[in-house]
Amino acid sequence: MANGAQALMKTLVDAGIEVCFTNPGTSEMHFVAALDSEPRMRAVLALFEGVATGAADGYARMADKPAATLLHLGCGLGNGLANLHNARKGKVPMVNIVGDHATYHVPFDAQLQSDIETVARNVSPGFVRTAKSTADLCKDAVAAVSAARGLPGQVATLILPADVSWGDGGVPCPPPPQPTPAAADATTINTIAEAIRSGKKTALLLGGRALREPSLLAAARIAAHSGVKLLAEVFPTRLERGAGLPAVERIAYLAELASVQLADIEQLILVDAKAPVSFFAYPGKKSYLVPDSCTVFTLATPAQDSAASLQKLAAALAAENTAPLLQPAQRPGRPRGKLTAEKVCKAVGHLLPDNAIVIDEAITSGLLLSAMTAGAPRHDLITLTGGAIGQGLPNAIGAAIACPDRPVLALIGDGTAMYTIQSLWTMARENLNVTAIIFNNASYSVLNVELERVGAQKIGPKAKSQLDLNGPVLNFAQLGQGMGVHAVRVSTAEELVKAMEYALAMPGPHLIEAVVPESLNGVKRKVLPWLLRALPSLPRSLAKTLKRKIAP
Repeated sequence: MANGAQALMKTLVDAGIEVCFTNPGTSEMHFVAALDSEPRMRAVLALFEGVATGAADGYARMADKPAATLLHLGCGLGNGLANLHNARKGKVPMVNIVGDHATYHVPFDAQLQSDIETVARNVSPGFVRTAKSTADLCKDAVAAVSAARGLPGQVATLILPADVSWGDGGVPCPPPPQPTPAAADATTINTIAEAIRSGKKTALLLGGRALREPSLLAAARIAAHSGVKLLAEVFPTRLERGAGLPAVERIAYLAELASVQLADIEQLILVDAKAPVSFFAYPGKKSYLVPDSCTVFTLATPAQDSAASLQKLAAALAAENTAPLLQPAQRPGRPRGKLTAEKVCKAVGHLLPDNAIVIDEAITSGLLLSAMTAGAPRHDLITLTGGAIGQGLPNAIGAAIACPDRPVLALIGDGTAMYTIQSLWTMARENLNVTAIIFNNASYSVLNVELERVGAQKIGPKAKSQLDLNGPVLNFAQLGQGMGVHAVRVSTAEELVKAMEYALAMPGPHLIEAVVPESLNGVKRKVLPWLLRALPSLPRSLAKTLKRKIAP
């Protein structure tokens, strides 16, 4: 007779969950032992819970199905919260299995006792459940899987008491049915089609699954037929892009620049996206970025089928046979000379292999990445959806496991790299096809920019010291080598290109530490806040030109 953990393992795999990213403790030992009872389940050890949760996020973005995590009590779940937050914001499916004390042990309030459900609800608001019995455990698991993979995707958390796990009488359950989302109804389609026909300046704002090829092509046909502008949310969960696919302009991170992009839009149509807001509040500036004169429509919510909705809208506009405008193939030249962040982005565009997965957590160092890779061979782009740094390296693990035949290129800032640097060890242990480029500018550069933007007064040496990474300067090549990853440090474009060519040609993980100056430093950083404040008073054409210059 199977125990609870063994029955749970079979239930998860039958439901399509074939990878579990683990950081177990004592309460999870029966689940760990049950891994050997199910050969279809791959177990991947992470040395920090934030790596496990971020890896499960990256896996689901590329596999289009959830992975599981195995976490130890409330403290372990808490350690993984930042990347669970990113998954929640990205509507990424995931099933957390969180071990708990045996039910009879809970009243004794042992050292690691905590309120796991309260910890979980912040990142798993749609499904948190504590299994009460071995007999019902697999029913609970099926409910968790069903919640995770429905639309919109979500993080589902199943809390597993130790005695429920080790108890006899576990009964595997059949998998839940696949979700069948509906498209927008006829009234919505006709209303939006009529709005587009009005001739007012209109934009489609695409997010979530609307940034995959079928939706992009339908949206591009509408744009070509009716003169509609195509926009994408600032940090897409997954964006399919490159030569042969429609180009879409992402909303800028800086609210002042986003306002320039939206200033003359009279009608904004949301497709699996929310109306743009600024990341933070700033004195004297609006949080809601849609112009007061703009009418907002919703074509498809995250729970609906965005591709089918766009295709229905294209048909209503008689645009289904219109040729979409596609991105031509083009690459930047080979960079030369002393290394800068711009030259790193240029090298990526110059060398990016076909069908790559690009993970962008380069922060300020990656400002030119989109422009430099727009015409590169087709690739998927994963970005920092929730804004909680430390996502990129774990995402690379999950993406590489989901798509073992595709090269993964992760561009990471030095500050964010240190949040989940343990990812390198898992990459080496699993021999993953990942090339990580870490921009070492010895600074929390984005925070230096924000310090200027928020208008903080009397910025002295103590304040400035909280935003730089000097003393000592980190050596990521040595850190990578210490965790079993082939790693080099480069300071010229020629060294970078040579290192990239080697990494892309050789199997296994590679780390390239790019020593670069800050992209926004000195005069640039001082001028930027003044320039952003001036944008609303400038002629619209000049403001748009400056926007393209700052964030192409």
